Amino acid sequence: VEGLSIDFLVYNVYGFACYALFNTAFFFNKRIGDEYARRNDGHENLVRFNDLFFSYHALVLSLVTFAQSFYYKRAPAQSSSRTSRVFFFGTLASLAISLMFSSIYNTVYLLSFIKLGCSMIKYIPQAWLNYQRKSTTGWSIHNIMLDFTGGTLSFAQLILDAIRSGNVTEALGNPVKFGMGLASIGFDLVFLTQHFVLYTDRYDPQDIEAQVRCQSVPSTYGSTDSSDVSTF
Repeated sequence: VEGLSIDFLVYNVYGFACYALFNTAFFFNKRIGDEYARRNDGHENLVRFNDLFFSYHALVLSLVTFAQSFYYKRAPAQSSSRTSRVFFFGTLASLAISLMFSSIYNTVYLLSFIKLGCSMIKYIPQAWLNYQRKSTTGWSIHNIMLDFTGGTLSFAQLILDAIRSGNVTEALGNPVKFGMGLASIGFDLVFLTQHFVLYTDRYDPQDIEAQVRCQSVPSTYGSTDSSDVSTF
């Protein structure tokens, strides 16, 4: 995982945890749904089952990737930054304050803005790491291609739902989904440019891939045993 930003993993897990809680509350809690309708001229909220499934699916996979970062080899200085830790504990404190002094509805909405914040900043450490290394080796472009496709479709679904309901401004009623779509599409374009335009040389400065290949090949080379010769 030496080509992967740990901050990106931290923001991913934290953000999708917040998003899963937000979608769960809006999808299952009738009181929160009624409060949304009261504040938005009687319109229904736009959280659908696919949003619920996506948030939990993304959370589980983010946790798996985060766990891998502790198991597989990474650089000695590869760890979460002070900025990500301040963001994490600062937003947790704001959630605690909101629970004590505000309504559940406002606290749930705060979860959505925390997720939006994670989506806006989580890509920056990875883009910066790619720039510093002048390489995208050790980091999967396939994840970005899928993310770009999903972000585009999610954004399109939100707009189509709003048009179908006859109130285009409803798209802004789910700011986290709207913002996530724009942020993911924008940063995915940056990553695609880095991978396919700027840093097309797949040279790995630490030759990680070659080391992995060598470890997977049995050390039988150089042997003059007749059984080895007979296999050719």
